[in-house]
Amino acid sequence: MNGPLAEYSRRKFLQSSYGMGAIAVATLLKEQGLLANPAITGGHQHFDLKPKPPHGFGQAKAMISMFMQGGPSHIDMFDPKPELNRLDGKDFPGEVKYDDAAGASREVMGSPWKFSKHGECGMDFSELVPHMGSIADDITMIRSMHTGVNNHGQSIYAMHNGTSLAGRPTLGSWLTYGLGSENRNLPAYVALTDPRGLPVVGVDNFSNGWLPSMFQGTVIRPTEPRILNLDPPVSLKGEAQERYLGFVDRLNKKHLAERPGETDLDARIQSFELAARMQTEAKDALDLSRESEATKRLYGIDKKETNDFGTRCLIARRLVERGVRFVSVFTGNQTWDHHSSMITSLPTACRYVDKPAAALVTDLKQRGLLDSTVVHWGGEMGRLPVIQNRAGAPRGERAKVGRDHNTYGFSMWMAGGGFKGGHIHGATDEFGHKAVENVVNHYDYHATLLHLFGLEPNKLTYKRNGADQGLIQNPDAKVVHDILA
Repeated sequence: MNGPLAEYSRRKFLQSSYGMGAIAVATLLKEQGLLANPAITGGHQHFDLKPKPPHGFGQAKAMISMFMQGGPSHIDMFDPKPELNRLDGKDFPGEVKYDDAAGASREVMGSPWKFSKHGECGMDFSELVPHMGSIADDITMIRSMHTGVNNHGQSIYAMHNGTSLAGRPTLGSWLTYGLGSENRNLPAYVALTDPRGLPVVGVDNFSNGWLPSMFQGTVIRPTEPRILNLDPPVSLKGEAQERYLGFVDRLNKKHLAERPGETDLDARIQSFELAARMQTEAKDALDLSRESEATKRLYGIDKKETNDFGTRCLIARRLVERGVRFVSVFTGNQTWDHHSSMITSLPTACRYVDKPAAALVTDLKQRGLLDSTVVHWGGEMGRLPVIQNRAGAPRGERAKVGRDHNTYGFSMWMAGGGFKGGHIHGATDEFGHKAVENVVNHYDYHATLLHLFGLEPNKLTYKRNGADQGLIQNPDAKVVHDILA
């Protein structure tokens, strides 16, 4: 570039006081066709979020994952074990796989909370989650989940990207890579984070890994303003904005033309364009004033203890309603990691999510969206059947004790999108320690989800280092047909 602009670099231009949000508006002024993924342009692949057909029939069109980072205690919420109550306070009669041996004990702890059966199916829930009990006939409860990597980070990676290793694309990235988005004016993959902080491993929870950057999760902030810089500055509105942003659009395209095959640059430019298109539609999607008071009460938005999670669950429904492919709703760092003081901390965590999670399923069903929307509730692990961190307290004193990690057998539930309603799948042993019947590994879970979305693992691949790589890495991965409607 010659002339006066040579002294005003592209980087400085993008960092000017007008802001990236204003630059993004360029495409509002110059509508472009939908994107194509992947197209070969000039010998290079071009990726984007144009809607794409699945490989075969898929009932599921969207997914909302409520991810409970830290390890909800299945034996205190979903998987009653009378034998634990019978042996309460006694030594555990078998082998225990501890994660934290220093704080471990062999003293059995029965659940201090009562269980009862719910729905026509008679599914068991503890008194901690009565609202989830109200949707028993709409969910599949998997009691035999297993990752076998007994620490938070590795098990989170297993549940999100299919391995215990960092750096790989997450499930939401794979689904948007394979299917694109039904709404070009909103992100295809959204992460609704908790105001108390990101889960363990941070942004890896919604990373695109080595897929092109446009397939990463877009964060919507947990507090207002949920998206920054949606509105252009007053000084740029009107004709001045049109000229300014049209010029930036030409700069971007020239810059990309000189660097063919740079997928990160291509993704950055497309993100500017998406931000422009979001100005109107994102405001509408996030505007809960359009919801009835009855709907807000359903989600618990009228109560302090459920307001935050209820708000984010309602936003998730509004997003999938508008064509967003995948939404992750997170709880904060270690919300469910109850190594100590479990008698008080677990009820608090349950109150935070119980009513909103049940409301999401109920609301989707009422609106005719549940059949095509997969809903997931669960974390990366469960808890052990023995006491942790007695720390010198006398035997029988439970106020400050907790439970250690357990990735060898734990529970999570699924609803909609082709999953059975009112169904319990699998079982742990009599102590809730290990999955022993119809075990569902993390890779089986992923294979089942791909099946419901009409995607074939051997076709949902990306060429990297000369080899086709996909979400499913284990050759023994299987679709769990018994949990499908």
